Amino acid sequence: MDIAFYAPLKSPNHTVPSGDRLMARQLIEILGVRGHRVDLVSEFRAFLPEQTSPTGERDAQAAREVERISTEWERRLAAGERLPDLWFTYHLYYKAPDLIGPTLCRRFDIPYVTAEASYSHRRNLGQWVEAQEMVVDAVALAATNICFTGRDGRGLSEVVPGAKLSRLFPFIDPTPYLARAPSPEPGRLVAVGMMRPGNKFACYAALAEALKQIAHRDDWHLMAIGDGPMRDEVEALFEGALAGRVEWMGLQSAEEVAALLSTAAILTWPGVSEAYGLSYLEAQASGVPVVAENGAGVPEVVTDGIGGILTPPGDAAAYAAAIERLLDDETERLRLGHAARDFVASQRSITAAADRLDEIMTTIGAKDRA
Repeated sequence: MDIAFYAPLKSPNHTVPSGDRLMARQLIEILGVRGHRVDLVSEFRAFLPEQTSPTGERDAQAAREVERISTEWERRLAAGERLPDLWFTYHLYYKAPDLIGPTLCRRFDIPYVTAEASYSHRRNLGQWVEAQEMVVDAVALAATNICFTGRDGRGLSEVVPGAKLSRLFPFIDPTPYLARAPSPEPGRLVAVGMMRPGNKFACYAALAEALKQIAHRDDWHLMAIGDGPMRDEVEALFEGALAGRVEWMGLQSAEEVAALLSTAAILTWPGVSEAYGLSYLEAQASGVPVVAENGAGVPEVVTDGIGGILTPPGDAAAYAAAIERLLDDETERLRLGHAARDFVASQRSITAAADRLDEIMTTIGAKDRA
């Protein structure tokens, strides 16, 4: 199939690395694995960070983008060329609705598909109200909405009862991680996350609070991989009782992250309001067990007792106790690490995801031809 691909939050070509950019790139890759031809039809960014952000310039840009693509597609039709078989939008939500896909799909009668669409009743504030109305419209239009988490699927069903849903579990290409034999250094904890406002900063804050409860132990240190606009504030969280216990590694390439993970004993990333978190899969593929909170989308990528230990959200004492448990029990830590590695290799690999996504796309194509 010829697929028009669009990511309103962040283009796959965006210069700033993130889990969102990585997933967009991986979706394009796995579509290609099964022979689908993917065209990044637009790099227009619809992202507005605040409920008070003005929408005028964004909407004007979107209108121009619709007309640009329409003109190209009309030229193709006049020349007897094919249009895309379907439109695929990745990650639309209240901060980044799809302002171009639904209009074009209605205009040219092309099937529309979303992946990782979400709706939050708590975000019906300011201009986000209209943005969420656009999300609802897109979800209702879609031939299917591909959900990476059960939570997203339930949320979409609540606001669009007739929404067509498909399930694709979060995945990674585990090759760079499986290629390295785990060589964990005892007591070497690792955190992987950008240092920016919102959930990421909340994760660092929760981690610092838990680590203060085991600051009396001298058998651990933390390796922090990541950077961002709040690095100074993040580092300040680990002063006082935690001073000197953190290696600040900064931003690392994917290959460097794989190398560093292979030396870690435990991934300590709480996952406060985490959608799911690809770093959990990367760590597990490296044979590193996870200690995280049992909330939001974390259970979609970490199974308690298999890939790591999940603790009650917001319970710093329980989180600290889980870290201590693995520091004290090397046999359990190694068992969880082996199980984590097997889980990603067998169930969350790019090959398994390619098969599942191809099944979804093929079904849509068959219905359209019928």
